[in-house]
Amino acid sequence: MTRTGNPRLLGYATLAALGLLAALAVRRPELAVVAAPFALFLALGSRARDPGLEVTVELGAERTLEGDEVPMTVTLRAHRAIDRVDVVVELPRGVELADGEVERSVRLQAEEERTLELAIRCTSWGVYDVGELRIHARDAFRLVTWAAGVDAGNRLKAYPRPVALRRLLEPMQTQAFAGSQVARVKGDGVEYADIREFVPGDRVRSINWRASARRRALVVNERHPERNTDVVLFVDSFTDVRGAGRSLLEEAIRAAASLATKYLERRDRVGLVGFGGVLRWLQPGMGASQRYRLVETMLETGVAPTYTWRDVNIIPARTLPPAALVVALSPLVDPRFVAALEDLRGRRFDVAVVELDPVPLVGPGRSEVERAAYRLWLLDREARRARLESRGIGVATWGDDELDAVLEEVRTFRRHAHPVRA
Repeated sequence: MTRTGNPRLLGYATLAALGLLAALAVRRPELAVVAAPFALFLALGSRARDPGLEVTVELGAERTLEGDEVPMTVTLRAHRAIDRVDVVVELPRGVELADGEVERSVRLQAEEERTLELAIRCTSWGVYDVGELRIHARDAFRLVTWAAGVDAGNRLKAYPRPVALRRLLEPMQTQAFAGSQVARVKGDGVEYADIREFVPGDRVRSINWRASARRRALVVNERHPERNTDVVLFVDSFTDVRGAGRSLLEEAIRAAASLATKYLERRDRVGLVGFGGVLRWLQPGMGASQRYRLVETMLETGVAPTYTWRDVNIIPARTLPPAALVVALSPLVDPRFVAALEDLRGRRFDVAVVELDPVPLVGPGRSEVERAAYRLWLLDREARRARLESRGIGVATWGDDELDAVLEEVRTFRRHAHPVRA
């Protein structure tokens, strides 16, 4: 800890020196007696020793949801008595105290241990380094102050709060593994598909006895098997549009985390591609561990400016399995991301786009030139959207509506734009 003298100590030293010098100058010992108490306090301040303060910071959890409270415990222990200890909690941007003040003061006796119970809250998702404190300790006479900075190095991961979803996008094709999605092909399953004539090798339990009695010939039921799907969340990280306290990239990550959770709950395989200045990817997988990997990879997603033209060739092949459903989340501002969507569709991937509407966050400007540029920008966005839809890519704009309504719009487009595949 760094030791510093209080202004009071400097004043005592000045008064003691002046009193002693005056006593010598005028030869009056009474002045020396008057200066003696100040000299005594100066001696006490110079003999003050480091209190040996130990500080530990612990968090009640390593992961939380944005908006939820996390307990935070600050433990203080001193080897020598301290008249007053001021503890100031330094919180990063995006983290706040749930209650109380950021500064707390306590008094410690020798070998006494005190615990401060706090609660913090993350106002937005992200990864935060929590546990940085500023400590100020004073001796019994408040003549000397010891100051130190403490960085406990606790890392807190705040997950995006899920968006309510009742129904997900269904892919055009399913995979070969068992899941909760009804396949369009026929095979062993639960959902009824059709009936056909009995052939040698069919199971007896598949015989439809009522239909067989009417036809006077054995017929069997055909069913749709339950399969899983491969879903790849394609997040645009080329740019972020901010305004009015909103960030479209943050909203895209929040929607992607909700979609990943829902798809994993029904036993689908979910992967991630953060397509932007820095490429981040995660191969499709299943289970709770995959959810943690997906969300924590999303937490690292940020905008890294680049002027390099990027295409889907830089994405590892195993990240985009055949017949995967690619759900893109983008404001459709950067032409490189739009070109990547067209390339994916050209490679016969099943692509759907949730467009995060940037128009309310961008003003038309004041001058006539700015207003003309704004109108051209709106027309260019309409042209991009029409070009994607002409290639069979469903695009729905997500503004103030619920995400469920946006997904329903995409489903309606896909239902009319794609023929049913057997």
